[in-house]
Amino acid sequence: MRNILTIMRKEFARFFYDRRMIIMVLFPAVLIYVVYSFMGTALKTAFTPNDDEMLLIYAINMPPSIEASTFDAGFTIFNIGSGEAEKVKNWITEQDAHILMIFPPDFDAEVAAFDVQTAEGAPAPNVEIYFNSVSPTSLNAYMRLVSVLDNYEASLANKFDVNRDVLNSDLSTQEDRTATLISSLLPMLLLTFLYSGCMGLALESITGEKERGTLATLLVSPLKRSELAVGKILSLAVLSFISGSASAIATILAMPNLMAGAEDSFDAVSLYSISDYILLAFVILSTLLLLVSMISIISAFARTVKEASSAAMPLMIVVMLVGVSGMFGGGAREDAVFYIIPLYGNVQSMTGIFSLNYSVTNIMISCLSTIVYAAIGGFVLTKMFNSEKIMFSR
Repeated sequence: MRNILTIMRKEFARFFYDRRMIIMVLFPAVLIYVVYSFMGTALKTAFTPNDDEMLLIYAINMPPSIEASTFDAGFTIFNIGSGEAEKVKNWITEQDAHILMIFPPDFDAEVAAFDVQTAEGAPAPNVEIYFNSVSPTSLNAYMRLVSVLDNYEASLANKFDVNRDVLNSDLSTQEDRTATLISSLLPMLLLTFLYSGCMGLALESITGEKERGTLATLLVSPLKRSELAVGKILSLAVLSFISGSASAIATILAMPNLMAGAEDSFDAVSLYSISDYILLAFVILSTLLLLVSMISIISAFARTVKEASSAAMPLMIVVMLVGVSGMFGGGAREDAVFYIIPLYGNVQSMTGIFSLNYSVTNIMISCLSTIVYAAIGGFVLTKMFNSEKIMFSR
């Protein structure tokens, strides 16, 4: 154990006394926060109508009944003749106008005379509405006008009401909506961040030292190869945990900006309890042990850091695909057998924790099975360290 701790101290000293390594770990977290915040601000700007912009809504043959309804909804309509329709359409295309509404000349009379039961397939009176979906103001005005017309149509033959005097028919809570949103996005992002941190650190720790010749010095020292492998894996797991935690915190902090104000009271930090965070820490640590052991095996095979980076890319694609699987299925799986599958079980555990709907037993099964897989990886790495052909190949 003393030799293992010595290897771990060596790895920690190499990391914490090298500003380049610290920047390499923390810079992705800063970049994530800046990029996500910028994306959210850009999306909010692109899809939010400008309240200061004057609505230019033109109508042809608008009946007084509809005009009264639109006025009550806060619209000001400019009535024009039918000969100006093409000119206004061009204005809308060029975003110099927002809406054009064309009614039949005798709209009210046609509506009064139309009977669904006796129409025998004859078309109902039609209202044409032209807008520009590229313009947020035009699109917003179109949706509001369609709602006004739908309400007017319902008032003509009000056979029944839906949710009358019901202020909120959505029985889901703010916490449920927030947890569902986080559970669909964060497991994939978190797994990707963890892998990226593991890859950068493991390649430098094993392949980098192998390429520089310092690993050969350790291998010929009076140190068991198994102690060297375990020390490397444990230290890299701790350092990768720091990297993954920084990225995860940056993602949580940037999530409100990324959602562009979709949830006014979005608070991911206080949504979860201490026990949830403890379980998540166990899942992340076990996942890191497995990822570090897998990447360490790839690093030990490679002769240069460049070769190791190329060899690790297919595994990164697999990790990302497994992470995406958490976005489907409507939450975490309930069957314990899914939690034995490497990486997939970890993603299911994260999904369950983030959605506040999990089984502690399944999460423990996932953590224990992942540790077993990591131990197998450590055993394989020890055998590779014992192979002179692998470790001293040039």
